[in-house]
Amino acid sequence: MALTDVNPYPDLHCMWPSEKVRPFSLYGCQQKCFSSSQSSNLKEVLDELVPQEQKRVSEFKKQYSDTVIGNVTVDMIYGGMRGIKGMVYETSVLDAQEGIRFRGKTIEDCQKELPKAKGGEQPLPEGLFWLLVTSKVPTQQQVDWVTKEWNNRAHIPQHVVTMLNNFPNQLHPMSQFSAAITVLNLESKFAKAYADNVHKSKYWEYIYEDAMDLIAKLPTVAAIIYRNLYRDGTAVGAIDSKKDWSWNFSSMLGYDNKQFIELLRLYLTIHSDHEGGNVSAHASHLVGSALSDPYLSFAAAMNGLAGPLHGLANQEVLIWITKLIEKIGENPTDDQVKQYILDTLKAGVVVPGFGHAVLRKTDPRYTCQRDFALKHLPNDNMFKIVSQLYKIVPPILLEGGKVKNPWPNVDAHSGVLLQHHGMKEMNYYTVLFGVSRALGVLAQMIWSRALGFPLERPKSMSTDGLMQLVKKQPTQQTQEKAKAA
Repeated sequence: MALTDVNPYPDLHCMWPSEKVRPFSLYGCQQKCFSSSQSSNLKEVLDELVPQEQKRVSEFKKQYSDTVIGNVTVDMIYGGMRGIKGMVYETSVLDAQEGIRFRGKTIEDCQKELPKAKGGEQPLPEGLFWLLVTSKVPTQQQVDWVTKEWNNRAHIPQHVVTMLNNFPNQLHPMSQFSAAITVLNLESKFAKAYADNVHKSKYWEYIYEDAMDLIAKLPTVAAIIYRNLYRDGTAVGAIDSKKDWSWNFSSMLGYDNKQFIELLRLYLTIHSDHEGGNVSAHASHLVGSALSDPYLSFAAAMNGLAGPLHGLANQEVLIWITKLIEKIGENPTDDQVKQYILDTLKAGVVVPGFGHAVLRKTDPRYTCQRDFALKHLPNDNMFKIVSQLYKIVPPILLEGGKVKNPWPNVDAHSGVLLQHHGMKEMNYYTVLFGVSRALGVLAQMIWSRALGFPLERPKSMSTDGLMQLVKKQPTQQTQEKAKAA
């Protein structure tokens, strides 16, 4: 599809961006096209939105079904499908220069516009979930409704509690988390409805119910794991109907410090979604396309998140910083830090927390965490080291000439904030990430079923087959020479 400054879909009464070059954007147009229901019941709002979006997408597909939107190179195929435009993911988009946008909203936008707890400064994750599902910034009443719903749905079946209590302490927290989510699928309303031959037009309604139930239960599951492993199996207590989702989670973990609760609200908001191509989001999207219920699909996402190249990265950062402190002390000079970085690179080891597969600037999720630290813990020794790394690492990586993005990502900061507030169990950090990621991938799953997305089944090729195909195709250099001639 050609880039244009003219609305290519004039029948839709939505504002078109004023920039001269801007591709047609499904998610960007949603903000203007969706109705503005003031109901505080999320299901009622979706009942209005789903038919509108089904019609809009159907008409778009009909008009542009044959439009070519990109090329695939051999390097992309061997490079993990990096950069291939191959799926629709509505809830967030990652821009290389701007960072993540949740339904068109930057993190800074979300911090300003989303409702907050009374006396709080950080957005409530309940509000972000409403935004991800509807593309609309919710009112305080709508956010309060979500909080109440999640508090009412948070019960954990006894057989799941028993299973968690019987896991060996050596079993990684993420393995326990994934297993518990899988077993929770006995509660799946979608699985029961599918077995009863519910019409596919109703799939999204049961996915919605499962998504709301699962998100509500995750903090309790995660807190039981934490208490069993690190607090001698003490009880997590009951859900307090007067507390929001993050506050209840913090209390069940055993942290009642207001600053930690605010940090958790920020953490659960910014880690919620990072468009559909990352491992956890793509895993849930892929497994969900087989009509596996949200519990099974989210468990798959968590198994992907548990990998060291994805959710475990924040743990890798802390391990590296801990080794740095052991070698050069808690208050190193810039020269000492620089030499340690150079020694790390000479040993063939990457500096964890720097670089990103898509981003080409400092991760906005890093920036908002840095702002939090500057305000609340400016004199923390580990934060000071993180600040030194922020200043010293990028120029060194740029001098090497091989790094496309030398800037810090979200993992470079999150662990240090948790350490400062007393949560020093690094193995557990990815579970917090997982609780947050549910907001994004489950919001998307509601829309995947509402829009009738099919089974995901890309075509694979062998190396021999790919070589034969390439021989039949003119290379880019050949095409350029032909044009020049």
